[in-house]
Amino acid sequence: MSTALVNFIRELYQSNEFIPLHAPSFRGNELQYVSETIKSTFVSSVGKFVDEFERKIEDFTGTVKAVATVNGTAALHSALYMAGVHAGDVVITQPLTFVATCNALYHMGAEPVFVDISTNTLSLCPAALSQFLQQQARIDDQGCYLKSSGQRIRAVMPMHTFGHPAALDELMQICQQWQLILIEDAAESLGSYYKNRHTGTIGQFGALSFNGNKIITTGGGGMLLCAGLKDGERAKHLTTTAKVPHRWEFYHDEPGFNYRLPNLNAALGCAQMESLSYFLAQKRQLARQYQAFFADTDYQFVDEPAQCQANFWLNAVICPDLRSRDKLLHSTNDANVMTRPVWQLMHQLPAFKHAIRGSLAIAEDLAQRLVNLPSSVPEAF
Repeated sequence: MSTALVNFIRELYQSNEFIPLHAPSFRGNELQYVSETIKSTFVSSVGKFVDEFERKIEDFTGTVKAVATVNGTAALHSALYMAGVHAGDVVITQPLTFVATCNALYHMGAEPVFVDISTNTLSLCPAALSQFLQQQARIDDQGCYLKSSGQRIRAVMPMHTFGHPAALDELMQICQQWQLILIEDAAESLGSYYKNRHTGTIGQFGALSFNGNKIITTGGGGMLLCAGLKDGERAKHLTTTAKVPHRWEFYHDEPGFNYRLPNLNAALGCAQMESLSYFLAQKRQLARQYQAFFADTDYQFVDEPAQCQANFWLNAVICPDLRSRDKLLHSTNDANVMTRPVWQLMHQLPAFKHAIRGSLAIAEDLAQRLVNLPSSVPEAF
């Protein structure tokens, strides 16, 4: 399998050199827009490209209001703040995610509660969430609380793993039943749709990332998606240090965050948005080639859930067992083809090992068998 896979990937990318996991592609107006920004001298948080980038994201996703931030973690942190998460609160999320999901909670002074994932989405499982709440939570006129500690459960935060949408209708229904706010960690899912609705726009808040390895990049950057205009306007105010507009006075009416995306980064994002549809088509074609390669093998290609359209940000395959996973990882990386296991599960990290959790059998099983495959747009390098 390993040799055949290496040969297949090299044929896909027409390269005998090192093949990365996910490289950015600059095929359009990136250099022109960034150069224009430098010539204008407006390279920081003031400039036309920041507002334009927000408008492009609003138009593409259908969100009511998009607020550009310096990175995806800042977008998540802003979402949690806007959702009213306080120090000592808990937020339910999944153990199979990138650490930024939990880091944002940590910096709020809040704690994660880990609930298992679903095999068909790799995201938070509605059945596991419902069971956890029924067994370990109580609800009254004031809100939802953990029975064991009395801590307020403020929100549920699924992550759309590798760009595959979570089961949002079911999760939203549970959140409404238990008086919880749904925050979508959509960092990986720009261009992914759940029942024809863009991810990050179904919960009250969503967060995108434009890190260098995402489907489009601003070098570093993120975007807070808000379902309500009033929330969006307040979030934009807060993320620009809560400064009240004035021709010369510096007056800030409440504590805020210095999270505004620089114009230089936004210029890159505007150019990347012009190629997003092309990237999505190319990545879908790449995914279908991987799917065909793994057909009739013991290796299961991770496909998009039913009634969903994934962006296939990172392609993934589930190996038969841990031994075959490790063999695949060793063989491909030895051959200069980058593959990676999924992230270390959050409850296995020192910072979060004492977090309350339900049974995590599915996440623990898949973490020992899942491998990410090179997923760049083929022309990227």
